[in-house]
Amino acid sequence: MKFPLRNGCICLLLVVLAPGVAWAQATAQLNGKVTDESGGVLPGVTVTVTQTDTAFTRSVVTDDAGTWLLPNLPTGPYKIEVALQGFKTYVQTGIVLQVAASPTINTVLGVGNLEETVSVEAAAPIVDVRSAGISEVVEQERIVELPLQGRQVTDLIMLAGAAIQTGRPNSRSFQGGVNISVAGGLDFGVMYMLDGAFHNDVQNAGGMPLPFPDALQEFRVATSGTAAANGMHSGASVNAVTKSGTNRLHGNAFEFLRDHRFNATSPFAPIGKDGKHADDGLKRNQFGGTAGGPIVHDKLFYFGAYQGTPTRVTPTDNIAYVPTAAMLAGDFSAITSPACNNGRQIALRAPFVNNRVSPSLLSPAALNLAKRLPTTTDPCGLTTFSLPSDRDEAQYVGRIDYDHAAGRRQHGPVGHAGRYDGLRHEHRECRPVCVQPDDRQPLQQRFLRAGGSRHRRVRVLAHQGADPDRVGPRVRDLGSHRDPWRGQ
Repeated sequence: MKFPLRNGCICLLLVVLAPGVAWAQATAQLNGKVTDESGGVLPGVTVTVTQTDTAFTRSVVTDDAGTWLLPNLPTGPYKIEVALQGFKTYVQTGIVLQVAASPTINTVLGVGNLEETVSVEAAAPIVDVRSAGISEVVEQERIVELPLQGRQVTDLIMLAGAAIQTGRPNSRSFQGGVNISVAGGLDFGVMYMLDGAFHNDVQNAGGMPLPFPDALQEFRVATSGTAAANGMHSGASVNAVTKSGTNRLHGNAFEFLRDHRFNATSPFAPIGKDGKHADDGLKRNQFGGTAGGPIVHDKLFYFGAYQGTPTRVTPTDNIAYVPTAAMLAGDFSAITSPACNNGRQIALRAPFVNNRVSPSLLSPAALNLAKRLPTTTDPCGLTTFSLPSDRDEAQYVGRIDYDHAAGRRQHGPVGHAGRYDGLRHEHRECRPVCVQPDDRQPLQQRFLRAGGSRHRRVRVLAHQGADPDRVGPRVRDLGSHRDPWRGQ
């Protein structure tokens, strides 16, 4: 608990001390134009938007052209209120802002008393006239309801179209990530962002693991015309946002089970005494839950999530070739026959005679080592064996959101993912954010991206099997200049 506690304290401190800066990539924005019934523009109109889940409020006044812009809005459902003395107040609900969205809402105010209200309940227009790119949002409903192998959220990126998975990270990379090519681009040309922070593996430029489905709010896949913020990776961008707390307590619990009793056995597994193929003993539990709600109503919110995935499996259909009893006695005629070489006869050179050799010429160390290998009755040396492949995976997500009285929001999400199966992989992130509501300042003075991530890999390579010193003569005594077991 040393590292998570320390990193969590650092993140909390950064959230409290964060200055008034903005982080646009994990947010959305609203814009529009206000006119009267004759089509004339109305300057000086007060436009107020309120996030209905948290009562987060932002306001702006229209300029001389009657236009207004509210950037850096947290995602979620909103209500907009447009008011000007001498006109009826316009109220629209049902507006849902998605990550990186920029809907335009134009309103027309009718002459009347300020106390009179014109209410409209409808979603914001889908048309985005401020960006030239092509993108698609995979919302929370599809993330949770669509079937996913292993609950791997990144598989849903293919829903955006023109995307294919080119592979998974190798053992040297952080496990759980993904390599995806979009629109014919390179798999390392995709920019991944989580809550606005860089989320690519620094070693292979692939995508890091995204939070599990219950902890992820939504993500947007932009396949062309990406913004300058994605300049490091021009192929495409994946912009994901974690869930956050609201004024209502909400949460869930889940468990998914995979058990060997419900699976078919491998046709290549050995047959047991009962005449059936041996199973792999698979037992995979994937369990966890989420919880979010208010700490201080309308001010301070929390969200936490955890998913654990212990897997216990021992595959019994592993195939290998070992020396047969005849080979250990110096008879290699069977292993060189056409039956073991795809119809091709092999003739071994001297000191072999008719593919036989005196056992005294065989290496004593090799013979000693062969005694510790599985035995086989197959003339070609084929044997099947079992090998445990257990692993434990854990992922947790925590987030704190604080809304200032002036309409400024701070949030500090912390994420962690681990995989333990002899190779230990850890990934921690700390992303404090503060949104500045003072829209009178130039945007370039208020945008700052801040984020940090820590990657840790611990390789645990334990020697399994026989001790080299008990096998026979040391390797260097057999003519080698270096002992591969001891590095000497």
